[in-house]
This record gives sequence, C-alpha cells and structure tokens, in this order.
Amino acid sequence: MRVINLIESLTRRAGWGGAVLIFPLIGALVYEVFSRYVLGRPTLWAFEISYMVMGAIFMLGMANALRVGQHVSVDILSLQLGQRSNALVRLVGYVLFLPILVWLVWELSKYALAAFESNERSGRSAWNPVIWPVFTVWFVGFLLLALQVLAELLKSVAILMGRPVDGEGKA
Repeated sequence: MRVINLIESLTRRAGWGGAVLIFPLIGALVYEVFSRYVLGRPTLWAFEISYMVMGAIFMLGMANALRVGQHVSVDILSLQLGQRSNALVRLVGYVLFLPILVWLVWELSKYALAAFESNERSGRSAWNPVIWPVFTVWFVGFLLLALQVLAELLKSVAILMGRPVDGEGKA
C-alpha cells in the first residue's frame, strides 16, 4: 500500500498548494477593486490572473477532494450496501473512468506542449499573457486525479480482499 500512500501524499500537497493560491487571488482582486474605484485606473491583468488562479485552485484541488470524499455523490445506493458491496461498485466505476482520465491526461500533455512551443497567447485582454502555464496546470491536475482514481481503485481491491483500509489509504 506504499503506492496509495505516495499518491495520497502528492494529492494532499497539491490540494494544499491550490488552497494557498487563494491568497494571491484575493490580493489581485482587492488590488483591482482599489485601482478601479479609488485610483480610477483599472488594471489590464486582473481578469486574466483571476480566472487563471481560480482554475489552478480547482485543478490542484480536485484529486484531493476525491481523496477526502468531498466530490458530489448519491448515497441512496451506498447507504443500503455493505462495505464490500460499495467497494465493488466503486471498483467498477473507477475501472470505467480511469481509461478516460488517462486519455485526457495524454491529450492535455500534448496541448500544453503545443502551447509552450508556439508561445500561444490568451487573446482575452490587452495584457495577453502566454497560456501554456494554465494548460500545464490542467495537465497536472488531471494527472493527479488519474493517480488518485488509481489509489481509490487499489483501496477498493484491498477491501474486496478483506484488507481494511483506513482514511489515510493504509491497508
């Protein structure tokens, strides 16, 4: 179960990194409001920074949300089933979902690399920053999500084999 612990350590750290990004987001938005309404000089970059940082927060946090069980779920079925039956249902779901995530990660890696190589720009404001860092965060976020799905799949297998798994992924 070292693999599960390693993956969960990565997703925990990425979630922490995403959470810390709330401070630059708040700072940029407060500065924009001050600049716009007090100084009468709106910034060129606040819109771009806000959607990029908010996207990074979301992308870096989604794997950690899966790790701690905070994604939306319908508990009607799971409340009626035992632990092993729930593990089987989750296993089937993860087996179906993982290939889609692997394909998405592969395509996002190509997209980020192409944006880097072409020096692609956002085209959304006068600032017009390069966009490859955003695509790279998307790639990293979905890679972490795929790894966390793999960890959840392994935990489901462990439960089906009769090995209890605690909240930290240890069997």
